Amino acid sequence: MSVLVTGGAGFIGSHLVDKLIKDGKQVRVLDNLTSGSIMNLSQWKGNKRFEFIEGDLLNPSDIAKAIEDCTEVYHFAANPEVQAKKASPEDHFKQNIQATYNLLEQIRTRGGVEVLAFASSSTVYGDTDVFPTPEDHGPLVPISLYGASKLACEGLIAAYASMYDFRAIIYRLANVVGPRSNHGVIWDFVGKLLDSSEKLEVLGDGSQSKSYLYVDDCVSGVLKGVESTETVSIFNIGSEDRTNVLRIAETVKQVTGNPDAVIKLTGGVDGGRGWKGDVKIMQLDMSALRSMGWNPKYGSAEAVRLTAEAVVEARG
Repeated sequence: MSVLVTGGAGFIGSHLVDKLIKDGKQVRVLDNLTSGSIMNLSQWKGNKRFEFIEGDLLNPSDIAKAIEDCTEVYHFAANPEVQAKKASPEDHFKQNIQATYNLLEQIRTRGGVEVLAFASSSTVYGDTDVFPTPEDHGPLVPISLYGASKLACEGLIAAYASMYDFRAIIYRLANVVGPRSNHGVIWDFVGKLLDSSEKLEVLGDGSQSKSYLYVDDCVSGVLKGVESTETVSIFNIGSEDRTNVLRIAETVKQVTGNPDAVIKLTGGVDGGRGWKGDVKIMQLDMSALRSMGWNPKYGSAEAVRLTAEAVVEARG
C-alpha cells in the first residue's frame, strides 16, 4: 500500500518524502509544481518505491488517480504565502480550502484511507497573549486570510474524520525553515543582500518575535504525531524558543559576508508588524507532542543560521 504526499515536491513535503522513502515506505507524490520543484525529488528518480504524479487538487480525477491504494495521506499542498500582496483571497480559497475539500471528498467516496495528516499553521491562533500557546487556546481568531483558510481546513478535516471513520492528525506549525525553502524572511534577506550588500531593508519595527522550526524537526514531529490513535488529534510543532527579526537580519548579514550592511527599518503597520495580517509574536506549547517522545533538536537561532547558510549556497 502506498503513502500519498500532496505537495510533495515543495519545501516541507519533499523532506517528508525523503524520510518516508528512507523508512521503507512506498511513496506517491501529487504536486502541480506551482511552488514546488521536481528537483527537490531528483534523488528518487528511478526508485521503485517512488512515484510522481503532476496533477492538481482542484481536479478530482487527478486526486482519484493519486489516492488509489493509499492508506495514509500527508496533505502538505497549499498556497504558502501569508502576505496579502503575494496571494489573493481567491488563491487561499481555491488552493487551501477548495483543494482540501476535493481531497476529503475523494477520501469519503473511495474509502481505504486510514489516516490523514494535515499541515496547518500557528497563524490559526491569530494574536494571543498566552505564550507558549497551547492547542486548546481559544477562541481561534486568525488575522490573515492564510490563517483563516487553514482554520477552515482544520474544521473540514475534523468533521470528515469523525463522520467517515478515518484518523486525522492536524499539525499547527511554527515558521518552518531549512534547505529548499524558497520564501520567507530568511530567503528575502539573503536575496536583498545578494542584490545590494550596503543595506538591508527590514519590514516592520524589527521586534517581531517568533519560533523558527528546522525542517528535520518538523518531519520527525509529523511522523511521531501519526502514532496517535485518537480520531482527531491536534499538535503544535515548533522550537522551544523564539527569535526576533533584527537578530535574523544580523545572522543573515554574517552568513552572507556583509556584516557592515546597514539595517533600514520600514516601521511597518499596526504597531510594527511587517504587513497587515502579520502575527507579531508567536511561540507554541509543544507539551502534547513532547509527551509522545518528540523533542526538537534545534532552537530558533540555530535553525535560522543553518537555513541562511543553505539559502546562500542555493542562491550563490
